[in-house]
Amino acid sequence: MKYYYGLLIILGLVIPYMEFIPWIGENGFNLTILLNEATQNRISAFAWLDVIISAVVLIGFILSEGKRAGLKYKWIPFIGTITVGVSFGLPLFLLLREIRMDKLKDK
Repeated sequence: MKYYYGLLIILGLVIPYMEFIPWIGENGFNLTILLNEATQNRISAFAWLDVIISAVVLIGFILSEGKRAGLKYKWIPFIGTITVGVSFGLPLFLLLREIRMDKLKDK
């Protein structure tokens, strides 16, 4: 599973940023344009709201499950979720949790 999560971490970083970096190149860090384009129509708003809710759920999961599992670095997937998105933060958290579970199993 570690290699699977590792691959998903890479894809979760690269694929969204393949769209975001050119957009930043065209528009700069203009939050007004970003919000206007994200809510341009109902399907765009639906997608963004789904992502935002998923990110909030994931952050709660990272905090609670990370504490339960005794993860030292749960702040890393937290920051990853905020800066990249769920596609990066979730597999990163799952990889860290998998590594932690393996260490506990070896004891």
